[in-house]
Amino acid sequence: MSSITVAKVLNNNVIIAEHPQYAEVVVIGKGIGFNRKTRDRINLSSVEKMFILRSQEEQEQYKQLVPQVDEKLIEVVQEIVLHIMQSSRQTLNEHIHIALTDHISFAIRRSEQHMAIHNPFLYETREIYPEEYSLAEYAVERINEAMEVALPPDEIGFVALHIVSALSNRHISEVKQHSELIGDLVGLVEDNLEYRIPRDSLDYSRLVTHLRFVLERLRRGETVRETSSLDGLMKREYPEMYMLAWKLTKVIEQRVRIPVYPAEVSYLTIHLQRIAQKKEDETGMEE
Repeated sequence: MSSITVAKVLNNNVIIAEHPQYAEVVVIGKGIGFNRKTRDRINLSSVEKMFILRSQEEQEQYKQLVPQVDEKLIEVVQEIVLHIMQSSRQTLNEHIHIALTDHISFAIRRSEQHMAIHNPFLYETREIYPEEYSLAEYAVERINEAMEVALPPDEIGFVALHIVSALSNRHISEVKQHSELIGDLVGLVEDNLEYRIPRDSLDYSRLVTHLRFVLERLRRGETVRETSSLDGLMKREYPEMYMLAWKLTKVIEQRVRIPVYPAEVSYLTIHLQRIAQKKEDETGMEE
């Protein structure tokens, strides 16, 4: 039976071990280090609910992080990661152990010092990534309960981006950049229309979802079918919204450094026109 050999116990929930396939590994699991001593052997068959950090770089970062973090937090984060894997039925990039533990530890410190950090992209994150947001709600609720803290709702948005990053194998900076970009594009629309789109409205949801899919198509290098008849119609019927849609695509190009297909302008114009019409209807009702 294959087994790992304990090289060093970092705490009750984290050990460094010799693995038959991956050499030195960091193994994270509830109680994995309890009463363990160097050279103890652990059967791999009992490692089903543990997480093995195989990357050398990840291992070193985690080893540095563990002594600085409450042992209970290591346990809770492991429980959350397991819940995400079971709920999503996907494997996660192992970096989430470091990223989420580090982020939550810092968030708890900020909370204890009454340093509130506002998340300006909370609504956008919830609209763009509803499933990950729901998992993040569970995570923050579980952390508040286990660690006896009161992390604010803003943290749900930050945690959701870490979950997106781990599920999609994209760096957190790229995920965050997309979320911020969509927030900025929505702000640009609102400034141009001089109208705040209700965050709980279908129009807001449609616009944010559409912008998300534009960025996803660009990321994957997908082409968008040209529709010259639609393009001509949008330009002719809704010139102001067409121009605003064109401005938005230029901002996207500058930020992600990928050319946007002209057809995207036409499809975006349809969403913008719907919002402009809603503003007009509401203004008419107020008069």
